[in-house]
Amino acid sequence: MPYFVILSTLTDEGRKTIKQKPERILEVDKEIERMGIKVHNQYAVLGPYDFVNVIEAPDIETVMKMSCEIGSRGSVQLLTLAALPVEEFIKKLK
Repeated sequence: MPYFVILSTLTDEGRKTIKQKPERILEVDKEIERMGIKVHNQYAVLGPYDFVNVIEAPDIETVMKMSCEIGSRGSVQLLTLAALPVEEFIKKLK
């Protein structure tokens, strides 16, 4: 299954939610997994983004659907990047 990296930035509303209920982050992970997406890693980061997620999904359409669903709530902005493990990248170059 393809891998993706999601860089997310909380909106003001998202920051309020997280401050009041930090466990909401894990609830959203469970929602994403019910959409057929496996969350491999999630990191809170400093800088222009608030979180970095590494996910695995059956296809890009599933990720697009998830992005529309999560993004439509107004609490977060997402930037999604397709990713290829380095080992596979090297094999494809040969």
